[in-house]
Amino acid sequence: MAAKPSFLHRFRSIQPLWRGAATAAFVLAVVSAGAVYAANNSVQGAKKDDNAFDGDAPTAILIEATSGSVLFEKNADELRAPSSMMKLMTAEVVFNAIKKGDVKLTDEYRISENAWRRGGAPSGGSTMFAAINSKVSVDDLLHGAIIQSGNDSCIALAEGMAGNERMFATDFMTKRARELGLTKSTFGNSNGLPDPMNKMTVRELAKLARHIILTYPDMYKLFGEREFTWNKIRQQNRNPLLNSLNGADGLKTGFTKEGGYGMVGSAVQNDIRLIVVINGLEDPDDRAQEAKKMLEWGFRNFEARTLFAANQFVGYAKVFGGESRSVKLASREPIKVMMPKNGSERLIARVVYNGPVRAPITEGQPVGIVRVWRGANVAVEAPVYAAEPIGTGSTVRRAIDGASELVIGMFRAGAEKL
Repeated sequence: MAAKPSFLHRFRSIQPLWRGAATAAFVLAVVSAGAVYAANNSVQGAKKDDNAFDGDAPTAILIEATSGSVLFEKNADELRAPSSMMKLMTAEVVFNAIKKGDVKLTDEYRISENAWRRGGAPSGGSTMFAAINSKVSVDDLLHGAIIQSGNDSCIALAEGMAGNERMFATDFMTKRARELGLTKSTFGNSNGLPDPMNKMTVRELAKLARHIILTYPDMYKLFGEREFTWNKIRQQNRNPLLNSLNGADGLKTGFTKEGGYGMVGSAVQNDIRLIVVINGLEDPDDRAQEAKKMLEWGFRNFEARTLFAANQFVGYAKVFGGESRSVKLASREPIKVMMPKNGSERLIARVVYNGPVRAPITEGQPVGIVRVWRGANVAVEAPVYAAEPIGTGSTVRRAIDGASELVIGMFRAGAEKL
């Protein structure tokens, strides 16, 4: 009996296909990118539903942090009030300003009457109990915002950086969210207190959490600190996972009447980090149990598998005006995806780029991304680069390519009118 092919061999067994103009136009509408060519590889296998996750949260998502692989999602693109989970966006804005050198941890911001009254002791909400008119360092305000979920901390950071909270929400938080690819999130304040503008999806919260973990590893450690004392008042971290799940080290809980109980959580086990986001539950105990159950399910049922090794050929991109009509593409890092430990699922990988790519092309030049789907869901995305240099072609070649692109452009324009 022949040996069973490896996972990678089965994935690569179907060679990349060139996409015709009509097919490319259809895929273009699906993926909202430029011309799509090359990789259309797949893995076939019986899909196992025996270990499917069954949860109660109205909206939820579970991803693997390194690859961004989605392991589970439920109404993941539904906009809801994020409550205090929105403080992750405030924290990221401050982290980014510190990284750029615009803000220092030693800078001090005043606790205004507004911050004290709306977010401090008189508010009755989560607070670090900063005294009115006192000056508090950015470092301590971050501790208060992240560990104690202090609304006063966030307002003070917003006022200190932008002058007022509304400007911070629109000009700082929203602008930064768009830079990070959070296209749906909107913000009305810095802390998640009820405001009709405060809307996020669990998918974008997961994407934000992943970005924080990967971009600010030192600052991320704040989310795992168990307690913080300010104004002689010691408070425990509000994240219940820190005491109930091995490897848990973040991130943030949230609650408002409008949004319900939600949580962004993360944990590491066996060198794999998972991120869970849930929102809309009616009970804080249900929130803690649901997040823990989903993370445990992910660790128990999934493992990382390599689709493409570092610098391995992934697909082709069409070239305009080059000595070759195509360029080989590769990824600098291994492209991995989380797969069920028992059984397999069908994957589809495509190279997505704006093209054709104009020559000359240098080796290592960024070209696009390889996007891998598990069913209808994007499991992972990774950048791809030119694996070889392509010089400029002859005058005749450039003329032929120009005429071809003109015809294709006319065809696409006609198709869009249908």
